[in-house]
Amino acid sequence: MPEERRTVTVLFADIVGSTALVDRLDPEDVRALQRAYFDTVAGVLRRWHGVVEKYIGDAVMALFGARESDGFDAYRAVRAALEIQPALDRRRLPGTLRLRVRVGIATGEALVDLAATHDGGHASASGAVITTAARLQEYAPPGGVALCDATRRATAGLIDQRRVPPVALAGKAVPVDVWHATGTARPAPVRHEGPLVGRRRELAAARDLIVRAVRHRSPRWLSLVGPAGSGRSRLLHELRRAVTTVDDVPVRWCVAPCPPYPRALAPVADLVRGLAGLDPDDPPAAVRRRLTAALAGLVPPAGLTEAVYALEELLAGPDASRGAARGAEVAREALLALAARQPVVVAVDDLDRGTGELNRFLHRLFAAATARSLPLAVVAVHRPEWADVLPGSRGRRHRLDVPPLRAVEAGRLLRHLLGRADRPAAQAARLLPLVDGNPGRAAAYVAALDPAPPARLPVPEAVRREVDARLDRLDGARRGALMAAAALGAGATASSVARLLGWTPARALPELRALAASGLLAVRPDGRYAVADPVLHAVAYARLPRAVRAAFARRAGGPSGAVAPAGQRAHLRPVPPPATPAVPASGTAAADGRVGAPAGDGQPPAGVAGAAPSAPPAVPTGAGPVLVALPTVRRPGPRPDPAGLRRARSRRRRARSHLRAWSGLPETGAGAQHDGHRGAATAA
Repeated sequence: MPEERRTVTVLFADIVGSTALVDRLDPEDVRALQRAYFDTVAGVLRRWHGVVEKYIGDAVMALFGARESDGFDAYRAVRAALEIQPALDRRRLPGTLRLRVRVGIATGEALVDLAATHDGGHASASGAVITTAARLQEYAPPGGVALCDATRRATAGLIDQRRVPPVALAGKAVPVDVWHATGTARPAPVRHEGPLVGRRRELAAARDLIVRAVRHRSPRWLSLVGPAGSGRSRLLHELRRAVTTVDDVPVRWCVAPCPPYPRALAPVADLVRGLAGLDPDDPPAAVRRRLTAALAGLVPPAGLTEAVYALEELLAGPDASRGAARGAEVAREALLALAARQPVVVAVDDLDRGTGELNRFLHRLFAAATARSLPLAVVAVHRPEWADVLPGSRGRRHRLDVPPLRAVEAGRLLRHLLGRADRPAAQAARLLPLVDGNPGRAAAYVAALDPAPPARLPVPEAVRREVDARLDRLDGARRGALMAAAALGAGATASSVARLLGWTPARALPELRALAASGLLAVRPDGRYAVADPVLHAVAYARLPRAVRAAFARRAGGPSGAVAPAGQRAHLRPVPPPATPAVPASGTAAADGRVGAPAGDGQPPAGVAGAAPSAPPAVPTGAGPVLVALPTVRRPGPRPDPAGLRRARSRRRRARSHLRAWSGLPETGAGAQHDGHRGAATAA
């Protein structure tokens, strides 16, 4: 797609008092100052994967999440903003000048020209969010960062924030809430409340594996794998509660979270804090005292003081420096010495966010424990897309997938969450199709419910960020095919997708098959493709600009309203299934890409409104994508065998005939041969 409607974070930085400063300087000094300023700011922005959209006088405007999103665009923007002033303070500027900057950050929807989104790509994004960021920077303190409320919500728990009185921005009808970012926040322990739903089998398997590793002094590497919100962190929490002792010997757990974009060895520093029982507010003297007590008996007395100094250096700056690396070596040897005295489990949550230094630390720890036959296990929690070269032999590596909850389990979880939120339990039936077996989604939807349920449910911001990141992990062609399938709604074929995108069916078919193989598309009984997840469907369609929707409608040959602008339609029009799906005996796909469809020109069979895009999910202005009921689809699987179905029906008819003959019941005609009349025939 050349353009997309995307949720972006805009950063706007400007020099404080630039007019008075320039008036005092010679033009050549002004040029040298501008070069140093722009180079420094642009370097910080690029390090955090921001795109410098334009320079306006002494101001810099940058976009985060314009080309691709990782779900942490606002966080990266705020981290970059917090680094700009320190970077300028370290930079030698002409004369004795010291620049102070204000930064404003806003998050919202914008129309983005993907081809023009690069450094210096002027006018690559359009939307009110850009003006809001520019206005917000005027209310930031010198050297500080001002956030809009949407950015504040996206970075809650990751950034320390201080609320200030609302301000009246030019052009805004009501005062705007403003927050000041004051620094990065230490990850707070996640509170897991409520019953564990649907994870008993996975918990038992993980527990048994750790018990065997400890009992037989045979280290194991366990990967708990699942998408965001699947409950993998909750499973780790329950595993820690379930394995406290093995054969009456206490098990020592050392657990560290991995925040987004951590410093190289920050999780290792958190492991040390947990090992020594350190609190974030401990003074230096207390830190040294507790480190000394924790290392006593784990390192030789002659090297105790040096080991404590190395750990202090790691805690002060857990980066890739030589001092921090020495501290990591001390931490590794301390964990191995502890494992020689009692069983140890080292766990890292969200390891896919970690750095190479963290992976090497865990690999070396596991290799050394294996060589020494120590009762130690490593538990790594990460996304399915993340791949790691696991150490050790294959028999010591184990992967445990965290699957979606079954419908009955998801319903039970929703009813529990609704009860805690004092919402009607009847809302569970409405939310169940949207949750898709994901506990994180269930919590997000329940939290977003208003006391008076709206007629249409917008996608919660946290869910939107996760789905946006999932979309952006696809390459351009595959993402375009998915968005075209979302526009077509109930039934897409290779021919219809190719017609919308200007491709050939031969190009569209592999993309559709790949999307179906990855679970993003589902195959209907008539062989057509539909977006499997209703939330993904809504978010993908919401990215299409109005002009693209209209162009899709024209190319599909449908009426002008076949692809409705945002906010005009509330529901998808259900597409009736064909009366008799045609399934070739060979089981091959037809030329138009429909699984089991007859070969031909790709036109839909009679009674299926798949040629023109069906009415898409409506997206109210400013409220995000809206979820609607989708036609029933099935996930890819084995196609039915027509001959086998006929044999099964024949066997059922013979069995009923024998039953009637044995019981003396009269034959009731053709109706008695039908499964639906079995009860009536028997009752007679």
